[in-house]
Amino acid sequence: MQSETELMLRGYGLTTAEIFYRMPDYKNVLNTYIWQDYDLAPDHQKLFDFIEFWQGSIEGPLHSVRFTHRKMISPGEWRNVVGEFRYH
Repeated sequence: MQSETELMLRGYGLTTAEIFYRMPDYKNVLNTYIWQDYDLAPDHQKLFDFIEFWQGSIEGPLHSVRFTHRKMISPGEWRNVVGEFRYH
């Protein structure tokens, strides 16, 4: 398993999805579920895998999904510093 920093350096960003679904016994009631994971844009494979899992395994039918994706850092922003020079 890779650390969050390693994922971010490989281009992953934090994807947050708000999932609206209907209650199985009360079709007129909408409920929400928040899902977050590190994912690659624009494909968002982890998000779509989760939605497929939901549709195949969870009784509450999906109404809609809204999501946002934010890259925290990019490879060009990371710099490994091995020393420090102080000037007084």
